[in-house]
Amino acid sequence: MSVVKILTLIVIYNYQYRLNLTKKHKLIFNDWLRICRYWYNKQLGERFDWWEQNRSYTDRCPLICHLPELKNKPDYYGQKKQLPIIKKDLVPVEWSGELLDFNSVPSQTLQEVGKRVKLAFERFVSGDSNGKRSGKPRFKNQARFRSMVFEGVKLHSCSVGGKWLYVSLPKLARSLASCEDAGSLAKIGIVKVRHHRPLPDGAILKSAQIIKKADGWYINLRLEDQTVPDFTPDITPTWENSIGMDAVLHEDDYLATSEGFKLPSLKSFRNSQSKLAKVSKRKASKKKGSKARRKLAKREARLHQKIARARKDHAFNSAQTLLNTGKKVFFYENLNLKGLTRRNQLKTDEQGNYLPNGQSAKSGLNLSWADAGFGQFFEILKYKAEKAGAIVKKVNPAYTSQLLAYRDEFIFVENNIREYWDQELKLLIDRDINAGINIKRVGLDVFPTIKRRKGNPVVTNSATNSTLKEVLLTHQLWATGKPTLYSAESVYVHHFFSQNNRLA
Repeated sequence: MSVVKILTLIVIYNYQYRLNLTKKHKLIFNDWLRICRYWYNKQLGERFDWWEQNRSYTDRCPLICHLPELKNKPDYYGQKKQLPIIKKDLVPVEWSGELLDFNSVPSQTLQEVGKRVKLAFERFVSGDSNGKRSGKPRFKNQARFRSMVFEGVKLHSCSVGGKWLYVSLPKLARSLASCEDAGSLAKIGIVKVRHHRPLPDGAILKSAQIIKKADGWYINLRLEDQTVPDFTPDITPTWENSIGMDAVLHEDDYLATSEGFKLPSLKSFRNSQSKLAKVSKRKASKKKGSKARRKLAKREARLHQKIARARKDHAFNSAQTLLNTGKKVFFYENLNLKGLTRRNQLKTDEQGNYLPNGQSAKSGLNLSWADAGFGQFFEILKYKAEKAGAIVKKVNPAYTSQLLAYRDEFIFVENNIREYWDQELKLLIDRDINAGINIKRVGLDVFPTIKRRKGNPVVTNSATNSTLKEVLLTHQLWATGKPTLYSAESVYVHHFFSQNNRLA
């Protein structure tokens, strides 16, 4: 039985569309990106200067030090006060001789750049809400700074129900006013957007983010909707309404479920690895800054974009396949994905020489884990499940891949054991399907308690008999390849119970 509580709340979400820009639009957006990038690097440089001159090392005492110029610590509001002064005249760039007009960029866009610097530096110095510190912020080059945020955007009245959306951006009309060949829409500061996805009724446009990608320009419309109901499902997990999932990563299998079927893998990076290596090798041989290198860099970026989009599409399709089963609770193993893709620690002997540490064999496995994108997949599954009124839970995967689901016996103790033939039941057991069933049992709290005694795992409290019939029916489904609608009166179940009664 499931109970759904319906509340109304304010929801903010993003809709992404492709922009159809003119040549003048692209030139102006590139200039604005250049100015925002310069402003970002300038603020970050000021913070680094203050950080290096005012910090005190706790692990050493420097032999040479200098007395820094007394000045306040750079913060968001102090750096924002520089904008009115900078806007009075053109700002020259020392190494390139460029003249940047800060007055042409919307003020709120420049203020948002300051917020980016503030967040990046605070996470480096103090850490996030969990106390986890990020790496040192980078100075942005052209490839690393690709987006701008605009406040006060509006939809034009001719956008209703058409093939195109027309979005009005602040200060764009002023930048295009001097262009004689600009169209009528350009002169009033409007950009053309491909309307491939209808906007929800009742949504209010709050802001927009323009992004420059490898294949063109895109816009994220940030919408606020006060009429979206908040579904809070209160579902009691049972064997019938739940499903367990095991991350396989073996050959062409991606995911194994407790329902007796597997989902295929995509391997988007593996399939494009040779083509990507050729383009990267050709790009590395060209002179830096040359036209040929820029063309190959664009081709390389499009290949990476194609790989990422294919992986994301595969994740959405796989999540939809799972939701089509009609289940309401999805259990998956809580994997340490960072640890699975981390390099092995170095090993050295007494003389300091390096010893084999197994990294050569693990490198391919690290790449396969990264290519599978399980972290992205589980996030997408959670997102889609919430929209469908279902829940997704992660469970502890300890011993789920080793223990036989219908008998408290450790069978799959080695990774190369992929199948097990049960001579007593004349049944072929698949390792991954068995692990998916065990993950479901962990989520339903019917998995046995396992403790280690003298280095070996031992089952102490077992509840295997409570799910014996369902587990054997699932294994029969996988072994015979029958559809999901099968009879509960299975010959394997009767045979197993008769054997247990005879032994008792």
